Amino acid sequence: MTKIYQAYQGYSDLSDPMRAWAGMAAPVLGYKWQGWPDSLALRKLAAACEVFSCTRLTHQRPAFGINSVEENGCTVSVHEEVAEQTPFCTLLRFRKDSKVVQPRVLVVAPMSGHFATLLRGTVSTLLRDHDVYITDWHNARDVALSDGRFGFDEYVAHLIRFIEKIGPGTHLLAVCQPTVAALAAVALMAAERHPAQPSSMTLMAGPIDTRINPTAVNHLAKSKPITWFEDNLVSTVPGRFAGSQRQVYPGFLQLNAFMSMNLERHLKAFQNLYNYLVEGEDDKANVIKTFYAEYFAMSDLAAEFYLETVQSVFQDHALPLGEMKALGRTIEPAAIRRTALFTVEGEKDDICAVGQTVAAQDMCSGIRPYMKTHHVQTGVGHYGVFNGHRWDKEIYPRLREFIYSHQ
Repeated sequence: MTKIYQAYQGYSDLSDPMRAWAGMAAPVLGYKWQGWPDSLALRKLAAACEVFSCTRLTHQRPAFGINSVEENGCTVSVHEEVAEQTPFCTLLRFRKDSKVVQPRVLVVAPMSGHFATLLRGTVSTLLRDHDVYITDWHNARDVALSDGRFGFDEYVAHLIRFIEKIGPGTHLLAVCQPTVAALAAVALMAAERHPAQPSSMTLMAGPIDTRINPTAVNHLAKSKPITWFEDNLVSTVPGRFAGSQRQVYPGFLQLNAFMSMNLERHLKAFQNLYNYLVEGEDDKANVIKTFYAEYFAMSDLAAEFYLETVQSVFQDHALPLGEMKALGRTIEPAAIRRTALFTVEGEKDDICAVGQTVAAQDMCSGIRPYMKTHHVQTGVGHYGVFNGHRWDKEIYPRLREFIYSHQ
C-alpha cells in the first residue's frame, strides 16, 4: 500500500497547481469589466474554474475562527490557549474574556479522517454557557515515527490525562467514534476511584454497540477479516513528511469512503454550487464552499488506532460483550457511579443508527436512574446531532440543562 500513497501524492502534486490557477482565474473571468457586456459564457467558465478549485484536498487543520461569543446578551472575546500537548494531540482551551465561572466541558473530537474543526459549530454553541476544551488531534503523517505508536490504549490514556489536567468537575462530551474510548476512560477512572472522575458524560451518535440496527458502515467493517484492512487500507507515509515511514490509514481513503456513501448528494451539491456561481447567488455558493473546504481537509490516522478500532468496536463488539481491555485492564462500565450519563442519537443517522449509542445506558448499570438521560432527535442524520439548526435549538438546550443539573 506504500505505492498508493505515493501515487496519490504524485497526483496531488500535479493537480494542485492547476486548481490554484483555476482559483485565481475564476474572479478574473467573472469580473464585470466596465463597458463590457455581460457574458454568460464567461460566467459559466468562471464558475467551472471555481468549482474545480474547490475540489482540492488539503492536509492542514483549518482555523477554528471563533473570536467571540454571545454570553448573557454581551459579546465576549474568545482566545485559543494550549492547555496540554503531546506529539499526537493538543488540548485546546477556548478562553473567554469573562469572569463568570461556568462548567468546564471537554469535547472529545473524532479521529476519523477529519480535523477537530469539524466540530466548530458544536464548540461555538457550547461556549455560550460553558468553559470549553477540545482534543485537537494531530495529523498522523506529521508525527515522527520516533514519537512511538498510537493505538486505542494511547487514545484512552490521552483522555484520562486531559481530564486530570482540567480537574475534578469536568464534563465530558464525546462525538461519534470516540464515545467508546470516552466510556472506557471514565470506567477505568471509576474502577480506581480516581478523584478527577467527570461529573457527567455525554455520548453523541457513537458506536457503543454496532450489533444493533447495523448500518452500511457496520456491514462493511465486518465484511472482511482484519488482515484485509491491514493489507489494503494501511499505507506508509512518504519520505517528504515529518511522519515518514509511519503506518497510517490515509485520510484520502476515508474521504473516498464517506463520499461513496452519499455520492449522489455530493454531486448534486457541486452542481448547485456551479449554478449558484453562474447566477450570482454568492451567499448560497459560499455555504457550499465553506462546507467542502472543511470536508476536504483530511487527517491520516495512525494504523494501530484504526485497526484496533475496526477489530474491537466493529468486528468483535468487545465493549458490549464485556471483553474490551485498555491499559491492561478490562473495561467495566458498571463501575461508573459518580458520573451522570446523557446519550443522544439522530433519527436518520446512517452511520451510527438509533439504538447503538443508548446501549451505554444499560451497560452503565451502576449509575442511578435519575442520573441518566436519553434523547433521540427527530429529523436529523449523523452530522445534525452536533451541528446545525436542530443541534443549536433542540439538542443543545437539553444538554445545557443536563450539565448544569449535575454541576
